[in-house]
Amino acid sequence: MSDVVLQTADLKRSFTQGHVTIDVLRGVNLNIRKGEIVGLLGPSGSGKSTLLQAVGLLEGGFEGSIRIAGTEASRLDSDARTELRRDALGFVYQFHHLLPDFDARENVILPQLIAGASRADAEARADSLLTRLGLGDRLDHRPAKLSGGEQQRVAVARALANKPPLVLADEPTGNLDEATSERVFSAFLELVREEGSAALVATHNERLAARMDRVLRLHEGVLA
Repeated sequence: MSDVVLQTADLKRSFTQGHVTIDVLRGVNLNIRKGEIVGLLGPSGSGKSTLLQAVGLLEGGFEGSIRIAGTEASRLDSDARTELRRDALGFVYQFHHLLPDFDARENVILPQLIAGASRADAEARADSLLTRLGLGDRLDHRPAKLSGGEQQRVAVARALANKPPLVLADEPTGNLDEATSERVFSAFLELVREEGSAALVATHNERLAARMDRVLRLHEGVLA
């Protein structure tokens, strides 16, 4: 069995503004293998977020092939894409997007329940992940009672809750100060490696990118 978790072939995305067509992705070919953490670098406007939205199956309008965990996503209908996104992908964004009325544990439990886990298994998994991220004493705190770094660590735990083959992270520490960013990113790398997931991480931070297994640069819609 192939250990390629994410594969794109000639992936393209264009946007039309008035009479002008803007080619954001101009044929992206990408392979990420099981357990590999890959940094995605590029200036603002280079298409990093557009690429993550494509491989995250978050919107349509793309040309080319996207294969996730052996499944060709372009051949799926909306319901099947939703299932693949739920089962195969985890997401970490620049802003944590936690549910404010639920505590840290519940924010990690909910995606597991949606995926069909039992309450007991979901609670045990949430407690394990959050404890490994240094939040064992913050399980019952709602987001408003957590620091920015703590909130982002909850978001990391939520992304890994369903043991996805692939984690997609878009500037996961971009909203944090430098010291907190280092701590959160270290925790992210350690947990992703322990879990055996692959990850594609978009960042502007060359120092953080250097800590990943390899780095790709997006320039004028293609990878270098």
